[in-house]
Amino acid sequence: QLQLVESGGGLVQPGGSLRLSCAASKDTLDRYVIGWFRQAPGKEREGVSCISRSGGAHYYAGSVKGRFTISRDIAKNMVYLQMNSLKPEDTAVYYCAAGLTPYCTSSRSLFGSWGQGTQVTVSS
Repeated sequence: QLQLVESGGGLVQPGGSLRLSCAASKDTLDRYVIGWFRQAPGKEREGVSCISRSGGAHYYAGSVKGRFTISRDIAKNMVYLQMNSLKPEDTAVYYCAAGLTPYCTSSRSLFGSWGQGTQVTVSS
């Protein structure tokens, strides 16, 4: 059964950086598209970034473009989200998810497996 476990969240000051990690089950990354989503209190879960099965296609939400970078390590079954220049509005629970969609997308309905989430709080 596919499992996803996020880590790396925490409290950071505005302008700071965090790197989130998503540990996936063996042999997941070349079969599934992996996405990062986030959900702030009182808001809907939104797509943040996505990496394709080949690793060659990425998606970034407009609000994070230029600040966040998605990457992966196939050998370690890991996907990362490097978050720089963090803002208070980036505060949310961050989830990684896996989907069998043939392309990267921000549509959460196309992702069938989810991790438990990791809290990111940006505050001074």
